[in-house]
Amino acid sequence: MNSDIYKTIASTSQGIFKEKGSRFVSFAVPISSQEEIKPIIDKIRKEHHEARHHCYAYIIGHERIIWRVNDDGEPSGTAGRPILGQINSFGLTNIIIVVSRYFGGTLLGVSGLINAYRSAAESALRNAELTEKTVNEYYKITYPYISMNDVMKILKEENIGQSEQSFDIECHILLNFRVSVKEKVLNRLSRIDGLNYRYIETR
Repeated sequence: MNSDIYKTIASTSQGIFKEKGSRFVSFAVPISSQEEIKPIIDKIRKEHHEARHHCYAYIIGHERIIWRVNDDGEPSGTAGRPILGQINSFGLTNIIIVVSRYFGGTLLGVSGLINAYRSAAESALRNAELTEKTVNEYYKITYPYISMNDVMKILKEENIGQSEQSFDIECHILLNFRVSVKEKVLNRLSRIDGLNYRYIETR
């Protein structure tokens, strides 16, 4: 698989697992930043306020190095880690899975909890639509109007995304393209007289 492709889920999905009267309701939600985490958890807590625990795990970024688990009062390692294990098993990123537990009155023990949270997370992922996305780099280019045709030719041939366009004597465009074509694209653009580019971000 190319290094600039990653797998995630297309939209929110749900699952459920039942064991000895307890219900484990799971929610898999696509995310792109840590700022999205708290509002998602707060919303689920509010909608499922009768649930005793709301455990979760998430991974963010195409390199899959930003992650966290939370057992929310369950015995350490019995909830967040099994949820994270399912995210890893499916090879996903930019996702959070929250599992809300409605206690049924019977203790499940450590192994029972691990299996329950793992199974609930898997249920949500089995119901999800998996999708592949590309890692793109964003650049702002500035060039004289007389170079417009040269610039547009490259953008069309290289299938480069465009936004925030401003065409005047001096033109500005925000570009985005796959990391794997970065060297080729920047090399072609740098040959245009008067064109300057500035790196913005990778996402």
